[in-house]
Amino acid sequence: MENEKTVQSKIDYHLLFILFLIAIVSAIAIESARETLPAKLQHINFAQKQLMWYGVGAVVIAVTMLVDYDRLFKIAWYLYGFGMILLLGLELNVPGTLTIKGATSWYNLPGGNFQPSELMKIFMIIVISRIIVNHREKYHDPTLQDDLKLLGKIALSLLPPLFLLARQPDMGMSMVFMAIAGSLILVSGIRLRIIAAIVGLAVLGATSFIVAFLYFPDVLKIQQYQLNRFYGWLNPYEYSSDQGFQLIKSLLAIGSGELYGKGYKNLDVYLPESHTDFIFSIIGEQFGFIGASIVVSLFFLLIYRMIQIALECHDPFGSYLCAGVIGMITFQVFQNVGMTIGLLPITGLPLPFVSYGGSSLATYMLAIGLVLNVRSRTQKFMFSAEQS
Repeated sequence: MENEKTVQSKIDYHLLFILFLIAIVSAIAIESARETLPAKLQHINFAQKQLMWYGVGAVVIAVTMLVDYDRLFKIAWYLYGFGMILLLGLELNVPGTLTIKGATSWYNLPGGNFQPSELMKIFMIIVISRIIVNHREKYHDPTLQDDLKLLGKIALSLLPPLFLLARQPDMGMSMVFMAIAGSLILVSGIRLRIIAAIVGLAVLGATSFIVAFLYFPDVLKIQQYQLNRFYGWLNPYEYSSDQGFQLIKSLLAIGSGELYGKGYKNLDVYLPESHTDFIFSIIGEQFGFIGASIVVSLFFLLIYRMIQIALECHDPFGSYLCAGVIGMITFQVFQNVGMTIGLLPITGLPLPFVSYGGSSLATYMLAIGLVLNVRSRTQKFMFSAEQS
């Protein structure tokens, strides 16, 4: 009887139940968006394929939980090297690479397109977590200089993948990598004044980037479609026929849903990429402010539960893994919802767990598997302590 309780205690059913609810939302939203797709895509059952990928993700979670996350600490740099090889393959245009909308970010595999930067996000979480743990073990009472050393180590690990992502180019994914690093820096114990200085430099850097983006795009090797997205965000109605078309349609769809929405599959606004990038707009039109708020609340509960797991963990490496996953998911939710309502520029980042996408969903499920892995080992430690 006690063994059964021990096995059950390894699984965090709260987190899985929230994920189950989000999966239902995803299937309903994707199926309803099917009728708004071009005729050549309407025969594809994207909702069914999404549920299939959820099944694959469930297997990924199960496999991830079989391996003690401490082993990831030992092979962190091997994973990092593997991810860099995949990104270098895109840069070198090895056979099988795929270019979409000017970005060479995928491999065309028999089972579908694979985006290696998705997998590299997880590897970066593992590597930066290891860097922080090793540094803290070496410097128990760190000075200002020691904190700066830690920042330097994190920067050195982050710059190579960021450089390759900029070459693809993939600005949205680069922002996710920086969000992961930023979230881990926040919980690494680095002095607040250093973090404040970093924020100031980030603001200065963002300002410089925007200026270069607008006036010197050739220097950054920015594609025209990325410029169009930025112009469409700043003044969508002036560029309503092209650059601002998506944002205007998204605002119209969400606004027309009002409080309660138009009802399931009652979609009057045509919206490109409705089953991927703009799935939140589809939800807002059909289910209104209430439905959209429920979706946001589910993400809040998901992130809140992961924060609890991170705080309960007795091992710094496990806590850092959770923090990296939290930073990654939180940023992507904020960015996707923000771009659909005009608060942020359109970057093409999907809404985690809800937007249709095979490799991205598998990556999110792998990230959840890491958190569940940390939780299961924490629970085992606490249970053993109680018995002793």
